[in-house]
Amino acid sequence: MASEEAAVTMVNYYTPITPQLRSKPVYIQYSHHRELKTDNLPNQRSQTALQAVNAVQSGSVAVTSARADERGLLPGQGSVLRIIVENLFYPVTLDVLYQIFSKFGSVLRIITFTKNNQFQALLQYADPAYAYHAKMALDGQSIYTGSCTLRIDFSKLTSLKVKYNNDKSRDFTRIDLPSGDVQPPVEPCVAAAFGKKPLVLAVPGALGCLAVTTSPLSGHVAAPSVTGVPGNSVLLVRNLNPEAITPHGLFILFGVYGDVHRVKIMFKKKENALVQMADAAQAQLAISHLNGQRLYGRVLRATFSKHQTVQLPREGQEDQGLTKDYSNSPLHRFKKPGSKNFQNIFPPSATLHLSNIPHSVTVDDLKNLFASTGSTVKAFRFFQKNCKMALIQLGSVEEAVHALIELHNHDLGENHHLRVSFSKSTI
Repeated sequence: MASEEAAVTMVNYYTPITPQLRSKPVYIQYSHHRELKTDNLPNQRSQTALQAVNAVQSGSVAVTSARADERGLLPGQGSVLRIIVENLFYPVTLDVLYQIFSKFGSVLRIITFTKNNQFQALLQYADPAYAYHAKMALDGQSIYTGSCTLRIDFSKLTSLKVKYNNDKSRDFTRIDLPSGDVQPPVEPCVAAAFGKKPLVLAVPGALGCLAVTTSPLSGHVAAPSVTGVPGNSVLLVRNLNPEAITPHGLFILFGVYGDVHRVKIMFKKKENALVQMADAAQAQLAISHLNGQRLYGRVLRATFSKHQTVQLPREGQEDQGLTKDYSNSPLHRFKKPGSKNFQNIFPPSATLHLSNIPHSVTVDDLKNLFASTGSTVKAFRFFQKNCKMALIQLGSVEEAVHALIELHNHDLGENHHLRVSFSKSTI
């Protein structure tokens, strides 16, 4: 656009009313590019990188085909791959899979689904050699650092049949297919530059844009970086109850969705606070799950802050203990790459998952503990195979939020500290 004002006007106009182009919704977001270069001279770096990718990929596929022919493709090695994504910390979409797997050959069809609580996909290449090459290169790789690990096998299917083109399934050879009943993904991002810059993939939904960096020479998925569109890792949290909220309470609650490094409750306006997460993706995840949630009788509002970091008070500066640094807290849930906590991130719910319970603690002990926070205990059950874990259902989501803040890391004795998180299950 001609100016930032014009861009702001356009985005504001089209945000509440999504425009349609040939019966397709068009979503508009700000890009992180300050301007577009449109001179006629080709971008030498991008052209060189693109040529390198094309040359190496065609060479690699040729070599792979030759090897496959030498060995003879085994009976189970067709053109359809079965893909399981483990440690699903960030959303993985059909578009993300296409961007990654199309580096290794022509992708014809993709079907995504959830089975056994795992995100899975079936992907059909034009040639079995492409499938072999992709499996060899990508099996065991992580799309995002420490999470979203790909487990790839050859499928027994020889071909895929796709009925609908939408965000769950797509036939790239049939643009005429209907979309079915699945809603289009919300707020997809625009793909960005090629070459040494990250290739920005459309990751609709909670997380905005995540950047997956691909090596120009190998096509392998490298450790990605988060672009943090539209903000940074610092959140502005508004409409808090100043009589009830504490830095520790915000640390525990926002720590369900990422590692909180610092919290500052505003000295002059205690209804507002700044929460600094480990990165922009975790900040976006917290916004997605906590914005609009009731907390101590008020509706919490969470947005990105204009601040890049939360400043600690200077020595001697009056603060009343409203600013806390949690950078080295032992209570961070996501410090370990590949931690099971990455797989168990759910929106606030009335049912809580409890773990690290010592054998000596009884059902009544735990019911009484939660009742002491003012909660109504509606149901409780220990896990059959593991009595160190349990589910407890409280009277409302807000009660569960309060109980989680108060009782996560509660000392149960015998050197056991209670672990509390939101559950997707009901009792």
